[in-house]
Amino acid sequence: MQTIELIFPEETDQERLDSFVARSVPELTRSAALRLIETGHITVNGKPQKPSLKLRAGDAVSVEVPPPVPAEPQAEEIPIEILYEDPDVVVINKGAGMVVHPGAGNQDGTLVNALLAHCTDLSGIGGELRPGIVHRIDKDTSGTLVVAKSDRAHLSLAGQFKEHTIKRVYLALVYGSLKEDKGRIQSLIGRHPVERKKMSGKARHGKEAITHWRVVARYPEMTLVRLRLETGRTHQIRVHLSESGHPLVADELYGGGNRLSGIKDQTLKQMIRDMGRHALHAKTLGFLHPVTGEYLEFDTELPEDMAGILAYLDGRGE
Repeated sequence: MQTIELIFPEETDQERLDSFVARSVPELTRSAALRLIETGHITVNGKPQKPSLKLRAGDAVSVEVPPPVPAEPQAEEIPIEILYEDPDVVVINKGAGMVVHPGAGNQDGTLVNALLAHCTDLSGIGGELRPGIVHRIDKDTSGTLVVAKSDRAHLSLAGQFKEHTIKRVYLALVYGSLKEDKGRIQSLIGRHPVERKKMSGKARHGKEAITHWRVVARYPEMTLVRLRLETGRTHQIRVHLSESGHPLVADELYGGGNRLSGIKDQTLKQMIRDMGRHALHAKTLGFLHPVTGEYLEFDTELPEDMAGILAYLDGRGE
């Protein structure tokens, strides 16, 4: 990671942050500077800012330039759990900790790298526009994911996601006890106005996000919740639960880390620490096969870390 330190000069007219960075760092285009600002790689006086910020004399601008990502990801022999595969689609049970697609800071070890080694009939997967990858789940979210292996499959699945006809069900462990047994959360979700790595329901410009939820089990410190996505915005579940006052267990980015100190049971507290990722699992995925039109549905069990915590909570209540 290359870091470039800039100072906005004296006796200079105010200038937009993205324009100044692009002008001052020859290897960056304005669009590249914009992406770095939006991902928190550029700060002003130590804080993330908007691309449109008007700089003033003496402002300190820090620019982190990630190493370039290869245009074509390389095949890697990485074990992956295949739930279903035919010439058009492959359905994966993704483990927690695996990034779906290469990007800044994650150039290898991703699901795409693994698929390139596993599948000999992928259609264009791995390009800059991510053909084949029609949806993603976060690095630390485990569970079910479908990948298109052909252009016609890609178009069909992308259309189903756009029309919100894909069935997506998640299980989540959240802090606290929800007042109702079921409900619906609707908000606009967009980039957080200050913390650029986060999304927020308080963003000025966002897209509609709808999450349906139902309580599965209640425990003294936390609740097991079943969630069905009507839309699929970035970090949607994490934002909706956090802003409802019930962040995911161990979700450091959205407030779950701050709640750990309230857990008095030391065994439970250590299990949460050992999990090392937020407690969210993409359990069920259902869609129409892009060629045959047949409805396919895939269901996965909770991974050992979340299942272990639930088993402990259930056993403690006996």
